[in-house]
Amino acid sequence: MVRAAVLPAVGAPLEITEIDLPDPGPGQVRVRLAAAGVCHSDLSLTNGTMRVPVPAVLGHEGAGTVVAVGEGVASVAPGDDVVLNWAPSCGRCHACGLGEVWLCANALVGSADVYARTAAGTDLHPGLNVAAFAEETVVRASCVLPLPDGVPLADAALLGCAVLTGYGAVHHSARVRAGETVAVFGVGGVGLATLQAARIAGASTIVAVDVSPEKEDLARAAGATDFLVASDNTAREIRALTGKQGVDVAVECVGRAVAIRTAWESTRRGGRTTVVGIGGKDQQVTFNALELFHWGRTLSGCVYGDSDPARDLPVLAAHVLAGRLDLSALVTERIALEGIPAAFDNMLAGKGGRALVVF
Repeated sequence: MVRAAVLPAVGAPLEITEIDLPDPGPGQVRVRLAAAGVCHSDLSLTNGTMRVPVPAVLGHEGAGTVVAVGEGVASVAPGDDVVLNWAPSCGRCHACGLGEVWLCANALVGSADVYARTAAGTDLHPGLNVAAFAEETVVRASCVLPLPDGVPLADAALLGCAVLTGYGAVHHSARVRAGETVAVFGVGGVGLATLQAARIAGASTIVAVDVSPEKEDLARAAGATDFLVASDNTAREIRALTGKQGVDVAVECVGRAVAIRTAWESTRRGGRTTVVGIGGKDQQVTFNALELFHWGRTLSGCVYGDSDPARDLPVLAAHVLAGRLDLSALVTERIALEGIPAAFDNMLAGKGGRALVVF
């Protein structure tokens, strides 16, 4: 029996309770969690914006130590430190065949598995495959990646989603070049990672935008050269900071129509607007045909940072070890499992960066 945060139904409050976690079967790995990040995607699962089978144990951004492996597992062994990979690619679908593993059609099939049970015997699903909001979890072997030596284990949890997403948005999707100007909308966990990635890419001007003025210090510590409180004048203010042109790249990390539209309007003619935030179906963004032609901008979605975790994790670890990427700077609160509901409330209120559940 291990303690976990269970979502009994969409819209229901999380329940912190004991669950019956079996030993790993063939092709499976049991991991003792060191930490798990509280991501906006977890909140989206609770309110139905994103759908997974329930009841489920949420949490998809985690790191820990392998305690047991099932038959046929040779990629890791007990005692290995690992990062959880919530979206493993199948290697067989059309997207994988194109090398676009972040769009794998089968990445989330494991979410339908029954991987544990409540003390009363109710079947539980692993939310987004890995069920990281628990002291221990059992996952498919494809859902763990060896953690390079030297990276702090608890902070490494952030590599599993926020950092892969933010770094990938800058380096894979928008492909920011040295000297370019960047605006980042939303200074949460992903936004802070995006700001650091823009700094690593050598961006000359990095504008952070958020509804909360209290996030300015966090944004500047991550690499922002300028900070703006979101308003109806944000696009105009960004153009003023960039010679009346607009930024080369805008990255939207909020998932709201008004933020996406403002990011688009803040981008120079011929620039790139990348949408990372996950919005609901009610968030409608409109453009007219003339402006699409006239501005010549590129608007693109970005799933998981267009990242290949197996390829990118060693790159991120090298940045961490060289001091270029500061994982702890993303964390504004370290909590226990019981603190997850309050972390969701802070997220909705626009407070803080990443909350990290530490076991």
